[in-house]
Amino acid sequence: MQKDSLTEFEVVLAVARRQGFRPAAVALEMSTSAVSNAVAGLEARMGVRLFHRTTRSVSLTDAGRRFVDRIGPAVAQIQEAVSAADDRAAAPSGTLRLNSSLGAAQMVFRPVLAEFLRRYPDVSLDIVTEGRLVDIVAEGFDAGLRLAPQVPRDMIRVPIGLPLRMTVVGSPDYLERHGTPSAPADLARHACIRARMPSGLPSPWEFARAKRGKATAEAKGEALDVPGPMVLDSPLLMLEAARAGLGLAQIAEWYVAEDLASGRLRRVLDGWAAPLPALCLYYSGHRHIPSTLRAMIDLIHEINRRGLHRPSLPPASGCRSSRRVRRAGW
Repeated sequence: MQKDSLTEFEVVLAVARRQGFRPAAVALEMSTSAVSNAVAGLEARMGVRLFHRTTRSVSLTDAGRRFVDRIGPAVAQIQEAVSAADDRAAAPSGTLRLNSSLGAAQMVFRPVLAEFLRRYPDVSLDIVTEGRLVDIVAEGFDAGLRLAPQVPRDMIRVPIGLPLRMTVVGSPDYLERHGTPSAPADLARHACIRARMPSGLPSPWEFARAKRGKATAEAKGEALDVPGPMVLDSPLLMLEAARAGLGLAQIAEWYVAEDLASGRLRRVLDGWAAPLPALCLYYSGHRHIPSTLRAMIDLIHEINRRGLHRPSLPPASGCRSSRRVRRAGW
C-alpha cells in the first residue's frame, strides 16, 4: 500500500463526524466529489470498507470506527504542531469569529476578551450571542463559548473560568416583607422570578446540598418547579426584577457579585447553591487553527496558570445542573 496523505485522514474524520459526504465537503471547503474520491481511494488502497453508504445515510463500518478512533488523536496532534509552527512567525491579525451564549460572553468579557484586544490590536473580534446551539463550522465561526455539556463531543474544549454556581437572591425590601427561606421547600410561599428554557417552558430551580449531611433527596440534589409571577428569557431582566423587589431569582453567581457586595441584593439558601459545569472555549480540530484563535487559546492557558481562574469543579453528586444548562443567558 502506498503512503496515505494527511488530507485523506482529515477527510475520513470529517465524514465520520458529519455523517455525510456533503456536510464534510462544506466543512473542509472541498467539493463533494473530491471528498468521495478521497475516501474511495483510501479504502481501495487499504482493502477495507470504512463507510456504509446508502442514498439516505453514511455510517461507519466496524473497521471504520476502529480506524477513526485510532487516527483521530494523532491527526489532531499533527494539526496542532503544524499550526503552532506556522503561527509563531507572525503577529495575529484579521477577524476572530466567536459564537456564544450571552452569559458566557459577559462572564469572559473583561478577563479574556478585553485583554485579548489589548494584546492584539490588529485583531477584530466578531461575537454573536444567541441561545440556540449552532454548528460553528457550518456557520463560519472560528470557535464557540458554552458550558461544557453543551459542547458537541467532536470539538476540542479549553476550560475557562472560576467554578460557577447558581445562587438565589432577593432585595432587602422583598426579604423584609416576605421573610427569608431556610430550605428549598420554603419557596412554595415565595414569588420566584423564573428563566425560560429554549423549549419555552420555565426552567426548574436546581439545588445541591453544599455540606455533607444525611442521605436525603435534598442532600443529593434536586430540581423544583417553583411558583412565580414572571418568566423571563434574559438574566439581565431577571436581575432587574430582583433589584426591584418583585421576587427571588436564581441566577448565575457572576451576574450578582457586585449587587451582593454593595448590599443591593442578599443571598439566600447559600448552603443549597447548585454548581454549574465548566465554561469552555471550543473549536473543531479537523482544520487549520488560525493564528487569532491560537492566540486566544494561549491567553486562556496563561490566565489559568496565573491562577486568576481556578480549574472548574464538577457538579455535586446527584445534581442535575449538568443535564439542564440551557436556561436564560446560558
